[in-house]
Amino acid sequence: MIFGRLTWDSFPWHEPIVVATFVAVVLGGAAVVAALTYFKLWGYLWKEWFTSVDHKKIGIMYMVLGLIMFLRGFADAVMMRLQQAMAFNGSEGYLNAHHYDQVFTAHGVIMIFFVAMPFITGLMNYIVPLQIGARDVSFPFLNNFSFWMTTGGAVLVMASLFLGEFAQTGWLAYPPLSGIDYSPATGVDYYIWALQVAGVGTTLSGINLIATIVKMRAPGMSLMKMPVFTWTSLCANVLIVASFPILTATLVLLSLDRYAGTNFFTNDFGGNPMMYVNLIWIWGHPEVYILILPLFGVFSEVTSTFSGKRLFGYTSMVYATCTIMVLSYLVWLHHFFTMGSGASVNSFFGITTMIISIPTGAKLFNWLFTMYRGKIRFELPMMWTVAFMLTFTVGGMTGVLLAVPPADFVLHNSLFLIAHFHNVIIGGVLFGLFAAINYWWPKAFGFKLNVFWGKVSFWCWQVGFWMAFTPLYILGFMGVTRRMRVFDDPSLQIWFVIAAIGAAIVAAGIGAMLVQFAVSIWKRDELKVEGDPWDGRTLEWATSSPPPEYNFAFTPVVYDADSWADMKRHGYQRPLTGYQAIHMPSSTGAGVILAGLATVCGFALIWYMWWLAGLSFVGLIAVAIGHTFNYKRDFYIPQDVVTRTEEERTRILAAGV
Repeated sequence: MIFGRLTWDSFPWHEPIVVATFVAVVLGGAAVVAALTYFKLWGYLWKEWFTSVDHKKIGIMYMVLGLIMFLRGFADAVMMRLQQAMAFNGSEGYLNAHHYDQVFTAHGVIMIFFVAMPFITGLMNYIVPLQIGARDVSFPFLNNFSFWMTTGGAVLVMASLFLGEFAQTGWLAYPPLSGIDYSPATGVDYYIWALQVAGVGTTLSGINLIATIVKMRAPGMSLMKMPVFTWTSLCANVLIVASFPILTATLVLLSLDRYAGTNFFTNDFGGNPMMYVNLIWIWGHPEVYILILPLFGVFSEVTSTFSGKRLFGYTSMVYATCTIMVLSYLVWLHHFFTMGSGASVNSFFGITTMIISIPTGAKLFNWLFTMYRGKIRFELPMMWTVAFMLTFTVGGMTGVLLAVPPADFVLHNSLFLIAHFHNVIIGGVLFGLFAAINYWWPKAFGFKLNVFWGKVSFWCWQVGFWMAFTPLYILGFMGVTRRMRVFDDPSLQIWFVIAAIGAAIVAAGIGAMLVQFAVSIWKRDELKVEGDPWDGRTLEWATSSPPPEYNFAFTPVVYDADSWADMKRHGYQRPLTGYQAIHMPSSTGAGVILAGLATVCGFALIWYMWWLAGLSFVGLIAVAIGHTFNYKRDFYIPQDVVTRTEEERTRILAAGV
């Protein structure tokens, strides 16, 4: 059949919530397309953004993707909180079991793979080349391709909302529930192919950034003179390259079980679901540190800058980061202490889990001692950093509690674990991202973010976060299990209502952040800055804000870990003559086309449209081969353009803007 298993019944006509969402998305999408067409922006977007290989533009596009998916993932969270607050005293709430299971699975998948990962990758893409004095990443085309593959995965997840259904398995899709016998519909297939397409992008991005950091540092920048954010990015990308192929292989085996009738993870014919659980967590635990390590780098940069002094214990911070990178591979089994591994195995993994808290705790002391006797400026990035220290400490302590196998037996399947996980991920990753956005926004766009709306967002998040998740700690201690949509005990309802109010306050915080962006763009002339608005300490602040296409007219020479602070201390003067033509990589549409074909192939495999899958796969190979014959990969920015750009910067600096 030409459409495989895609029929009219695949559309969710019987789900009023989904139909309403679908209508809203279609109308919103039509409005955006109409606006882009009316203002003739398609050509501009294609030429300047979609096909660009400039690491800065790709970094910004990653961040935009992360923000869009964040709004979708948070909408799922609000739906869950509302359902759980309502479903008492015989009420079934407003979500049926089928839909609720899809919502909590989609929430986890989106927040980890399509919010946290694009945000992290976008930050690293934008900042790392600037921090090491490079003009771009090692493989610019690969960078563009990686972004569009991640976007392709996100498109497949979003498509599952309106065509067929998403997985109902939880965000890690454990077999046998994710096998063809228990999940015969499209849900798990959407999960597999969205993650496979996006996973290719993430793996290639990891390889690219490692090569960039290892091979493209400015003269004089030895490993122990790299900024801490670059160090944490290096460690995170080593983990990406080491762990994402494991996820790919695991999903290939699950695909074979579903598509080819093999029995790797089944309950019969020699299969073993526990093998899947081990494999998915050998990827999954390093993934947690892939997310948090770059933000540890952000907190280091922010604390040092806004305390006005060198980071305390730079060397110990680097060693702690590397130790965490190695130990993150030795703790995966603490995610399934309750599954009968035996006392000796559980004790080993319990001890390693406790040990990993030592280098993490050491970092906290590094930041505190940096602040000690520093001249602290409580700008927004610093406020987010202090909030992180308090929040993450609680999350870390509950983590050590869960590392004790007997305690984990009681708490593992309860809401206590949900509260702990969100305590760490929101307190660490999200607060870190908000610190980074407020810190580096002027670098990217040349104007600061509005402080008033930033503080409104900050305080809504602080109050809302603790209101939303403290009740879950309490409910977890009371034995309330996770993944439930209805409850029998009416005395529990008050805690879910408090959690729902907390989620509403967080929603106000997100709204305030969007208002902050809008107001800042609107009043950008008032908030305009040039170069170094925070009195920064690392190399990215040595160039203009926003940086020119080529980043640096002359490659800087580094003598210190705080290279820009060192240059300012020694009275560094910008060279004002002697500019040369600059060699740069050319834009290409191949990344968009390849990722588009990969997404079509994934969609066809989900719906069993074998002809379309084969056609798109052949097209993918053909375009990839064709791209190898594209010899116009680079160009030179003419000397007069570089001279004009730098002279304009000199004029602005002289005017004191």
